Amino acid sequence: MTNDTRSTVSPRVRSLATSVPAYRISQEDVARLSECAFDRSKSDLDRLMPVFANAGISTRYFCMPTDWYLEQHGWVERSKLYVEHSVDLLAEVALKCLAKADCRVEDVDAVVTVSTTGVTTPSLDALLMERLAMRRNTRRLPLFGLGCAGGVIGLSRAADMAAARPGERVLLLVVELCSLTFRHGDNSNSNIVAAALFGDGAAGILIDAVGDGPLLGDGGEHTWSDSLDVMGWHIKEDGLGVLFSRDIPNLVRREFWPVVDAFLADRQLRRQDLAGVICHPGGAKVMDALEEGLAGASEAMRIAREVLRDFGNMSAATVLFVLERMLPCGKPGRYLMSALGPGFTAGFQLLHVR
Repeated sequence: MTNDTRSTVSPRVRSLATSVPAYRISQEDVARLSECAFDRSKSDLDRLMPVFANAGISTRYFCMPTDWYLEQHGWVERSKLYVEHSVDLLAEVALKCLAKADCRVEDVDAVVTVSTTGVTTPSLDALLMERLAMRRNTRRLPLFGLGCAGGVIGLSRAADMAAARPGERVLLLVVELCSLTFRHGDNSNSNIVAAALFGDGAAGILIDAVGDGPLLGDGGEHTWSDSLDVMGWHIKEDGLGVLFSRDIPNLVRREFWPVVDAFLADRQLRRQDLAGVICHPGGAKVMDALEEGLAGASEAMRIAREVLRDFGNMSAATVLFVLERMLPCGKPGRYLMSALGPGFTAGFQLLHVR
């Protein structure tokens, strides 16, 4: 299809698909596993064990069997597994997404890939092009380092690409293999809390100007000053060591909603004008803080808690799982998608459900 025959309608969500790896594990089993993985004499495990029960999570999905997490692993092994399982999940979710839209692989004009739980060059999009035999002139945009904000910010970048070339089909693909970053022997509080929260998953969205899917409006970001130590990775000899502050829920209470209000005001909108807020469910305490700003739970927030319950925190992919569940039952209107990630950064994306 050539550009001169394409529609100039605003970009839309044409289709959305999600996928998880093979190993499903209950939160109770993760708690029991953690009692073996962490050294009680060198950690605060006993004090932190309640976080497993209080996380609001029932099940998660890992790309490796549970025994893998009781052994030490290095960068080479982790990187090999990251590439193998990421490309498998991305190929699966891409084909599901295209099938829902009745499109072929060769119909894709651009692909945006988002991931922060591993590193590979050539990037995941290049590897996927080979796997799926995509067109040789497909444009590629790999995004790394956005963490949990990557699903929202990646969607904004993909929407911008689609708007810049009206009618092109842009495929957004997000994969996070958080479980591969678990480092046996790291008895830090952050690693214990991460073991209670994170899982693996992938999601994809096809964006074009066809159909009656949600219209994609403006995106935006806000990065707080002096906040580099709130969330991210410590680079270790044997992998990526998790970094996040225990103060994130309080930061949300104090500083998130004023930033949301400023983003909306720049577009002549208020919170009251929204049909809902589709948030990344980073954890139960963060969800509590978000709901305080909404003066109570909403349908979209209820769905976010359900996704957290069923899949855990899958970093960037999680908010797209929330969107997938919300669209069939959400009332028409304008929604704000949001997520928080390293930087410390808030990502926003407006969409209009008709």
